[in-house]
Amino acid sequence: MKLAQLLTSVQPLVHGEALPDDLEIRAVYYRAQLVEPGGLFVAVKGFAADGHDFIGQAVSRGAVAVVCERTARIDVPQIQVTDSRKALAALAAEFYGHPSRGMTVIGITGTNGKTTTSYLIESMLQAAGHATGVIGTVNYRYGGSFFDNPVTTPESLDLQRILADMRAAGTTHVVMEVSSHALDLLRIHACDVDVAVFTNLSQDHLDFHNDMDAYWASKRKLFDFFLPACKGKTALRAVINVDDPRGAELARILALPRLTTSQGQAADVHSLAARFDLHGISAQVQTPQGALKVRSALVGRHNLENILNAAGAGAALNLPPAAMQAGIAALDNVPGRLERIVDPAGQRFVYVDYAHTPDALENALKALRNLTQDRIICVFGCGGDRDRSKRPLMGAIAARLSELAVVTSDNPRTEAPDRIIDQILAGVRAVCQSNYAPAGLSGGFHEKGYVVEPDRRKAIGLALRASRPGDTLLIAGKGHEPYQIIGKDKLPFDDRIVARDALASIGREKTAET
Repeated sequence: MKLAQLLTSVQPLVHGEALPDDLEIRAVYYRAQLVEPGGLFVAVKGFAADGHDFIGQAVSRGAVAVVCERTARIDVPQIQVTDSRKALAALAAEFYGHPSRGMTVIGITGTNGKTTTSYLIESMLQAAGHATGVIGTVNYRYGGSFFDNPVTTPESLDLQRILADMRAAGTTHVVMEVSSHALDLLRIHACDVDVAVFTNLSQDHLDFHNDMDAYWASKRKLFDFFLPACKGKTALRAVINVDDPRGAELARILALPRLTTSQGQAADVHSLAARFDLHGISAQVQTPQGALKVRSALVGRHNLENILNAAGAGAALNLPPAAMQAGIAALDNVPGRLERIVDPAGQRFVYVDYAHTPDALENALKALRNLTQDRIICVFGCGGDRDRSKRPLMGAIAARLSELAVVTSDNPRTEAPDRIIDQILAGVRAVCQSNYAPAGLSGGFHEKGYVVEPDRRKAIGLALRASRPGDTLLIAGKGHEPYQIIGKDKLPFDDRIVARDALASIGREKTAET
């Protein structure tokens, strides 16, 4: 693609010398170490490094032009812009031919429920016969292929490449989780969205946003700026959960067409006669397209919220009720979202969940509390180098809603695990004073309490060995993640595999005893 054509997407230019009309751009880059001859390098200021410091490296590797916010002493054309991050998104969309304009795109934002809602919408679209792609926290996938996704919403250049690949493969509908980081960092700028879904808002990412008002302002950008700015889309719709106070506020003031969802109010999409058990959810769901008889294997009231939001998206897309109903029923589980780990002995109910916010942890524990008459054991920690203010909140929730809180590590990163645990314990001790020693739990426990075991593998084994038949265990925080981040190293670790190994070991020990 000619540089002149690419630059039609970048306005205004602050500075730029006369550019050769025939300069061919073979690829666009924002990482200098990846630049190949014929590339256009966009210097973006990041959190850990500034791309402007690597302009020389990019040119030495073959960049034939540079887009930047401040100029450098180089012998290739450079185009100075006011916001290189915004320019990167616009250039990426232009380079890849604006792939989102040729597909129906559903964007989902909110603190919790994005992943499960995306799986539900994907299943409904597939039931309706649509070739569907998904970009989200677990992975991105289309056409039967699955790819690792290091962040919920990829950087704009990577996002446009993925969308272009999806379009080339025949994908007609894309379901995309949209994080608050992606909204603030303009990753979805120049990505056209047909339907935007708001799930809920609760505390998370305050290390990035500083306070809840700023966090909410980030989430609102999908509805206030990105959705209205979409070009070539004629049926824009917002789907809003009005059971959430912020959602109710958004529904009142939003000028765009919208569908509301609710478990109890008179909303466009709402549930009636919902029932919950360990086998899932049954309910009648009213939509503008007609009534759905919902039967889902997903567990807990919070998953009914996800089902309603997904049904709202289905209604916004005018999917047939039969396809929505079939899609909901077809989804057996979502990786790492109250994912059941089968105990070979059939004695314990073990679940792994991604809950890493106060609200998500409370939802998961309440869901299990409503489904069991026996004890709940909760294994959890809090991530390092992230929002510290949620640590005591999560500690108090775990102590209040479980009989045994097992406090451990969860991606401590560059923080000392003991320091993170101490901050969690401030909340635990406000609710529960009984502190068990790990060695003292070998024979089980009889009173409500907590125990500290920084080694996550040992903590999971400890919790399982402390349990008795009928107990329910929640291993929270990591969900689908197949790694543990310690320092700056990403080490193999999967809660699901560790739990299965521990259950198998306990089974072998029981067999040996007999």
